[in-house]
Formats: sequence, structure tokens, C-alpha cells
Amino acid sequence: MKDSAGQPGASSRVKLNGIRRIAISGDFIRLDALLKFASIASTGGEAKVIIQSGDVLVGGEPCMQRGKKIRHNDVVRFGGETLLVKQAGQ
Repeated sequence: MKDSAGQPGASSRVKLNGIRRIAISGDFIRLDALLKFASIASTGGEAKVIIQSGDVLVGGEPCMQRGKKIRHNDVVRFGGETLLVKQAGQ
């Protein structure tokens, strides 16, 4: 599945033990697209502001790159939310 920008996108959401599992159908999803899909940001502009705040952690490290490629098994944290990205079907 691709998002409106032609990027591989997320296909499903499941919450387990406080961690939201995000299944992606492609090799990656961009960080800004992930935040929109997970309803952490409602627009790309809002995602950009959130990411540039330095409060988004990818793999436990602050990430300020909105185009960062988030791949299978990456963990993203922001504002009390934990997202685990998995390949669709796994």
C-alpha cells in the first residue's frame, strides 16, 4: 500500500501490551507518514513540527529527520505512545 506521496504505507494497527503495532506493506515508511497514520499528527505540517521538536525517539535516540525511513522492527516513541513497526503478514 502506498500513501498519497507514493511512499510505502502502513496497512494495519494493533495494540498489544501498550505498544501499538504498525504493519507496513513496503520496505519502509517515512517517519512523518507514520505519525500521521498512527494519528499522532493530523497533517504533514503537524508531523514536521512534532519531529523538529526533538521529542520523537527512533530506536531510543532523538530523530529530527521527517523523511527518516522507518523499517521492520523499528520502535518509535512520542508523547507516551510506543509504535512497533512490523512487516505486514508477520
